[in-house]
Amino acid sequence: MRDDGQRAASVIKIPPTPSSNGAEVKVIRSTRRKKSISAYRQAGAIVISVPARLSKSEVRQVIPEMVSKVLSLEAREKIGEEDLYKRSLELLAKYLPECPVKPASVTWRTMSERWGSCTTVERSIRISERLNGAPGYVLDYLLVHELIHLMIADHGPAFEALLARFELGKEASAYLEGYEAGVRAGN
Repeated sequence: MRDDGQRAASVIKIPPTPSSNGAEVKVIRSTRRKKSISAYRQAGAIVISVPARLSKSEVRQVIPEMVSKVLSLEAREKIGEEDLYKRSLELLAKYLPECPVKPASVTWRTMSERWGSCTTVERSIRISERLNGAPGYVLDYLLVHELIHLMIADHGPAFEALLARFELGKEASAYLEGYEAGVRAGN
């Protein structure tokens, strides 16, 4: 549950559906919420917080609208693969100007165990689609990480020295760790 001081009278879980784009929907009936309704994404689920006084039929009416709002906001924030590739070239020039290799492709992939991967022979980089919509510095950190793998296969001292050039590396790592902790807590 969101840590904003709201006390939940009850939580209703709705299994993933096509209309929720495959996300579980959690409806929180809050005794502290008087009029407003909010919706946000938390650990993959869409969370809708409603006043506890709303009837079941009113809650049913609100759910599709709020799910739609969250999904449309996320769609506007998503980055296409062409922009992802362009961003990787910008980061390569900024952080790794000595790198003799450019990626042949940078794409989004469904990944549940990794944030990204790189195939050096094909010069292809894949980034977990879970990060599409994440803060820019987090995505940049992952792209720089995978770009380094075009030159260095392991995570040894040479790799770490290059990755240290990315100024917000600690913050990005903290974000990723927090994301993973949120997913584990939600399961």
